[in-house]
Amino acid sequence: MTAKSVIPVTQDRAVARREQNPFSMLQHEIDRLFDGFTRSFAPFSQNPVVPNMDVAETDKEIEITAELPGLEEKDVQINVTDNLLTIRGEKKNQREEKEKDYHLVERSYGSFLRTVELPPGVNLDTIKATISKGILKVTVPKPAPSQVKKIEVKTAA
Repeated sequence: MTAKSVIPVTQDRAVARREQNPFSMLQHEIDRLFDGFTRSFAPFSQNPVVPNMDVAETDKEIEITAELPGLEEKDVQINVTDNLLTIRGEKKNQREEKEKDYHLVERSYGSFLRTVELPPGVNLDTIKATISKGILKVTVPKPAPSQVKKIEVKTAA
């Protein structure tokens, strides 16, 4: 089988277009335009180092769980400022291989930052964080519900 027999040609020997519908061609051009536009922003929109997180709530506490594979307690920092709990860390590339030339690297390295808003009134001294096997668990006890006190109104004398 020759290459000529596989490629469809028209009467004037030009390569024939498979899509003759003008709407299909328009859709193809729009898709191509948007693909090119979003590809230029890919490094900004996709940060593969950002960890996946779950935030769960019970009657007594808020539990934040984050996947941090390969990180240890020294690699993670947790701060609370203005009712915002911030988890910050860095996954470092610590390999030095001079014999290998890499053609594909899918593992990601770099710093990350995740922020969770906490309810007002949280006692910061009661927040606990543990990390085990790449899973960070932050436990935030919920503040006591605010109490309503009824004030009796009296007639002025």
